[in-house]
Amino acid sequence: MTAPARPHAIVIGSGFGGLAAAIRLGAKGYRVTVLEKLDAFGGRAYVHRRGGHVFDAGPTIVTAPFLLEELWALCGKRMADHVRVVPMNPFYRIRFDDGTWFDYSGDPAHMRREVARFAPSDLDGYERFFQEAEKCYRIGFEGMATRAFDRFSDLLAVMPDFARMRAWSSIHSLVARHIRNPKLRMVFSFHPLLIGGNPFSVTCAYALINALERKHGVHWAMGGTGALINGLVDLVRGQGNDLRCGAEVKKILVQGGKATGVVLANGEHVDSDIVVCNGDTAWAYKNLIAPEHRRVWTDRKIARTKSSMSLFVWYFGTRRQYPDVLHHTILMGPRYKELLTDIFKRHRLADDFSLYLHRPSATDPSVAPPGMDTFYVLAPVPNLESGVDWSEHGEPYRQSIARYLSETVMPGFEEHITESFVTTPLDFQNRLLSYRGAAFGPEPTLAQSAWFRPHNRSEDVRDLFMVGASTHPGAGIPGVIASAKALESVLPDPAVFSVTHA
Repeated sequence: MTAPARPHAIVIGSGFGGLAAAIRLGAKGYRVTVLEKLDAFGGRAYVHRRGGHVFDAGPTIVTAPFLLEELWALCGKRMADHVRVVPMNPFYRIRFDDGTWFDYSGDPAHMRREVARFAPSDLDGYERFFQEAEKCYRIGFEGMATRAFDRFSDLLAVMPDFARMRAWSSIHSLVARHIRNPKLRMVFSFHPLLIGGNPFSVTCAYALINALERKHGVHWAMGGTGALINGLVDLVRGQGNDLRCGAEVKKILVQGGKATGVVLANGEHVDSDIVVCNGDTAWAYKNLIAPEHRRVWTDRKIARTKSSMSLFVWYFGTRRQYPDVLHHTILMGPRYKELLTDIFKRHRLADDFSLYLHRPSATDPSVAPPGMDTFYVLAPVPNLESGVDWSEHGEPYRQSIARYLSETVMPGFEEHITESFVTTPLDFQNRLLSYRGAAFGPEPTLAQSAWFRPHNRSEDVRDLFMVGASTHPGAGIPGVIASAKALESVLPDPAVFSVTHA
């Protein structure tokens, strides 16, 4: 007897969220087609290969690896048999503008020693802060991250949990209640920047990141983040499903209020029973769905959304190595709150900056030619609401970053550069199709989190679903993978469809 045809799901985008969604859809019994605009899979986790260097374009900090392991387990496999993930120690070196630094790790004894080097009087406050962070982890991550906030009643049900976390206060204010030293306040409040949030604005619920790292560690996938993407792509194919590169979606088809497929840039129509969008939600609603089908996500509402910051990223390789530079280094500039105000509120490109310097070859020799190093350096910058002309300002900004690195942690490195290229907010807009060139979707303020964030099940179009950084629960590898798990709770059972698509 011939097996019944499976209902067809289209997944737009092959980032971590899209691939995780494809695997979960396949495990539920859907036939899946993943459509990727770029010439390789990964979305924001795209990989550039130049001159023997492997440059991960996107996320480089792997936390909560158990969420990835779940995806392999759904396919009856073990992640460890396909990708080697190694722990980082320390997680980061946080270097202040005066040359002092804090080595941040998951070792409680080491962390107490580091805190004591700066302010012994803050040791008790540090412990109290982590008690609060662990509460946020239990309530905010374990309790909310993988559940869809689909109805207003879902929000009402967790209001007592928001109250227990004092979620209306910012993470910086939470840190400041317990820790007095200004440098330590930076150390324990910067984490929301990893997911596009201003520590002075985002809800203190994001202290869960501090606890998440302590509990599960910070890791690196040998071969680069692209090794994880390749592993997930293999899982999708192993389920008998399809992935296509160079397949840009130009329109989501809607008939009778229901998503029925997509139209590609080449004019091809692809029919489906459901559509899952891993793209930027604001851009997708505004550009892929006709206005007459959008009652909630109107152009006016999208314009009122507060977008996250964007990023300026300079990728470069060197013909010599810099063993004094750790795998992950955060270089704090001379200003903290004031710089963040320039980025998030004034939308102004400042003359100073704070930087994340990534040297994966410190851990993984495979990402650079022998005797060489691979780097990228990332600066948070305002999104395109700033009006900055990056075609004019990009190179001077890169040169300023180069001077700063040469004056601080890598003296004279420019004469050893072998490869060099940049990504600006224009690339986020034009290449990655992100509204306002924002790197992380809507800014993760309390008023744009959980039920207030674009829903995993579209509020406007039936059988249209959202995963990725700009839907619930938010950005970062754990967040986008969790969005695919939250998706499961609102997916229709494949059995409800009368399959008509071959």
